[in-house]
Amino acid sequence: MQQTLARQDGRRDRGANATHGARHDIDPVTPSQAARDRERQHELARLARLAHTLDARFRIPLTSFRVGIDGLIGLIPVIGDTLAALPSAYMIVRGHQLGARKSTLGRMAVNTGIDYVIGSVPLVGDLFDIGFKGNLRNIDLLRAEFGEAVPPRR
Repeated sequence: MQQTLARQDGRRDRGANATHGARHDIDPVTPSQAARDRERQHELARLARLAHTLDARFRIPLTSFRVGIDGLIGLIPVIGDTLAALPSAYMIVRGHQLGARKSTLGRMAVNTGIDYVIGSVPLVGDLFDIGFKGNLRNIDLLRAEFGEAVPPRR
């Protein structure tokens, strides 16, 4: 009877130690941090696609210049630049939600403001939009903020 109890106690101890030891082998912070990093990378990739669509989706024929929907919508007087600023503001909000620092968010807001104000000037602003590419600048700021490689612009 005592041997049976000793064996059962030994099994319980080994089971408890095995479970306890397994808990030490897996850091509880690492999986959740890795999941947050994957989610952040996925969201940055999605925002990068949005920025590309807004600033560099189409190549102007016979040139190396690229223009996006932002530049095309900006051709509409008065409301075009306001409509184009909405996705830019969304990028700033998502940057805040992802945990970007205030200084990065401030620089993003300045880029968006410059794009909006100068882009509102007829003709000159539309040409400025083609060269400035505020949304691509903003995604580069977010990538740098979170330690991702910032690809060179063409």
